[in-house]
Amino acid sequence: MERLSPEVVLVTNQKIALPLLEKKNVELYIKREDLIHPKISGNKYRKLKYNLLKAKQLQYNTLLTFGGAYSNHIAATAYAGQLNKMQTIGVIRGEEVSDLWTSNPTLSAAHKQGMKFKFVSRTDYRKKETAEFLSRLKKEFGDFYMIPEGGTNHLAVKGCEEILTSRDAVYDVICCSVGTGGTIAGIINSAAHNQQILGFPALKGDFLKKDICRFVENGNWDLSSNYHFGGYARVDESLISFINEMNENTGIPFDPVYTGKMMYGILDMIAKDKFKPGTKILAIHTGGLQGIAGINIYLKSKNLPKIDI
Repeated sequence: MERLSPEVVLVTNQKIALPLLEKKNVELYIKREDLIHPKISGNKYRKLKYNLLKAKQLQYNTLLTFGGAYSNHIAATAYAGQLNKMQTIGVIRGEEVSDLWTSNPTLSAAHKQGMKFKFVSRTDYRKKETAEFLSRLKKEFGDFYMIPEGGTNHLAVKGCEEILTSRDAVYDVICCSVGTGGTIAGIINSAAHNQQILGFPALKGDFLKKDICRFVENGNWDLSSNYHFGGYARVDESLISFINEMNENTGIPFDPVYTGKMMYGILDMIAKDKFKPGTKILAIHTGGLQGIAGINIYLKSKNLPKIDI
């Protein structure tokens, strides 16, 4: 996967200095996966790495995947395809988006990278991985290499297993935001048995545990489901204020769908003494910053403050 995935990716673990951490005697570090690539950052880079290698090995020249109008995965796939001279097709949830996509920062950027779109109803979108639906797509677009929504499959998990390195064995707890479960699955597989892996879902519901269990065998992990703020892409003023304050205090931008909620949850748990004194925590920054532009459009329409970036 030339020009996208060098053999060695060096990622800095940045220590966070906040009065709360000093008071509670807890060390918190951020693994800056968001800095891997300017457009294909964080877990999307990891998930696409082996999928693109497999597509090339099988001699596919077209990638097809699925996502919503502000999907980080859609944006990353478009850039990865352009870098690797492959055609990309995005099956986008919601027919109503078809007349508005040119004003959508994520989709307009993906289109500039050569991605073609197929907008489908939410009802049809739920059938996206059925044989009948995929057969219709092949009749329309020809043969393609399919990457699931969010990029999660066994090859994506393999890529995410490379997030942790031997240098990270010093941490007691590894924290990660959770969407489709592929990233945390890779982290669980590569973590030391004495490390606790804690996921912060962006979605409501308990289905994620079942999804994650498809890819892991280790049991040293759990999900903290108290910080989704009402569900996927839901935000409020307290979360916006928190993200902006963290950016100001640490110099690190966080997105409101995934990493912002994770950081809010970590610091809230520290304040509530959920981690014993002396604990060393490593939080994975999974990128996703491209979505902030779209969220800010939504926030402006609701007369809410914007997220700084």
